[in-house]
Amino acid sequence: MASNKDGDPSLGYLTRKDTEVKLPRPTRVKNKTPAPIQITAEQILREARERQEADIRPPKQKITDSTELGDYRLRKRKEFEDLIRRVRWNISVWIKYAQWEESQKDFNRARSVWERALEVDYRNHTLWLKYAEVEMKNKFINHARNVWDRAVTLLPRVDQLWYKYIHMEEMLGNIAGARQIFERWMGWMPDQQGWLSYIKFELRYNEVERARGIFERFVQCHPKVSAWIRYAKFEMKNGEVARARNVYEKAVQKLADDEEAEMLFVAFAEFEERCKETERARCIYKFALDHIPKGRAEDLYRKFVAFEKQYGDKEGIEDAIVGKRRFQYEDEVRKNPLNYDAWFDYIRLEESVTNKVRIREVYERAIANVPPAQEKRYWQRYIYLWINYALYEELDAEDIEQTREVYRECLNLIPHEKFSFAKIWLLAAQFEIRQLNLNGARQVLGNAIGKAPKDKIFKKYIEIELQLGNIDRCRKLYEKYLEWSPENCYAWSKYAELERSLSETERARSIFELAIAQPALDMPELLWKVIYMLSPF
Repeated sequence: MASNKDGDPSLGYLTRKDTEVKLPRPTRVKNKTPAPIQITAEQILREARERQEADIRPPKQKITDSTELGDYRLRKRKEFEDLIRRVRWNISVWIKYAQWEESQKDFNRARSVWERALEVDYRNHTLWLKYAEVEMKNKFINHARNVWDRAVTLLPRVDQLWYKYIHMEEMLGNIAGARQIFERWMGWMPDQQGWLSYIKFELRYNEVERARGIFERFVQCHPKVSAWIRYAKFEMKNGEVARARNVYEKAVQKLADDEEAEMLFVAFAEFEERCKETERARCIYKFALDHIPKGRAEDLYRKFVAFEKQYGDKEGIEDAIVGKRRFQYEDEVRKNPLNYDAWFDYIRLEESVTNKVRIREVYERAIANVPPAQEKRYWQRYIYLWINYALYEELDAEDIEQTREVYRECLNLIPHEKFSFAKIWLLAAQFEIRQLNLNGARQVLGNAIGKAPKDKIFKKYIEIELQLGNIDRCRKLYEKYLEWSPENCYAWSKYAELERSLSETERARSIFELAIAQPALDMPELLWKVIYMLSPF
């Protein structure tokens, strides 16, 4: 019965127990304590490197006769051919093969390799460049011409090929050939740099008329403002004032509605200004201001204001130009009073006219638009209106009391219980210092510490008192600083360094002991580093 149970017809007379594979039992580790000497991964790698056998390098072979040279060349060619057969698409292998053939002075074979490489990837301009450079280096000029000619025919949009081809012909003194290549290139209508290279080429050989003709074709191919301005400057450089004016007039006819028309009008007006044609320049500015959209004419307005200040009537420019822009800004701030960028632009306009009454009026209207929500991100742009207002009163208007009042109103307006701006406190204190009012500066910074303490305020206040040599005040400020932020390792370390610099070793030691006794520190490693650097006490 047992044999029937354990038996298996496919196993014959054997049972499953007889055919079962028995695996060895895993060895139990009795002592699991760590070994007294630990082996690190670094030690294993170092020992493996020490026991590693030296690399087997082929012996250096010295070729003594033509037979050995032929064998060497045959072997190297076979290696290269086998490599190419495996990685035919790898261009670097082809280049190495061709350069090796060149080093053997077998130029026909080298050309054959280059040609085979070009059959694989003729769009790779690096192949053409290296092929042609090899021919030039070995003074096969006609071969190099052939390579360059085929390259620019197959890849006419690769500017580097044209530049190299032209450079070779120019170095050979073949000026007519270089000009012919330039003409072929210009037929493909390249970018501006290609045309300018052609013009510089002609000017190098004093071919001014030819350069003028190229400029005419250049501005037709690239009808851009920068191209016309270059053309006009070229004429002006050659003393052709009438021609330069004619170029500008043509450009205005063609590009008066272009996006870069402002730059064209400014260049035209500055040209007339250099020619002492003040009335012409004024007419150009006025024509431009009537035709260019107001949003794109900022630089034009600025140039016109500067021009009128130099040559015209100040009142006239204020009425004619500033009035238009003032109307534009009034419209913008009426639609959105909280658009602080529009207020900044409006204030900048009024400051350019230097009318103090108008400037203060715009500033007061701008700062009256307080952000509706008491969140710092809404106030970050608004607060710069106050800063600019205070700086204007101090630097331009030179009204000290008004400046102090601006800072006072700004600090009263900010909700310090929710957020504050250290920049305003520091600017107000620095203003008082510039007025030699140290008590006023201390009062401002003291109020800042009381209402809205910040790291920047403590650091600046301590720096000021330290420069004045008031050590006791510095100690009090450090104590306030650490009361406000006991986890600040920077403050602890600076306080200790101060005492150390005063040779107050016991005080410094006490400060460090208090610091390390704190339950939480933001950067304890900084504190210990300072302790280590200043020890022994």
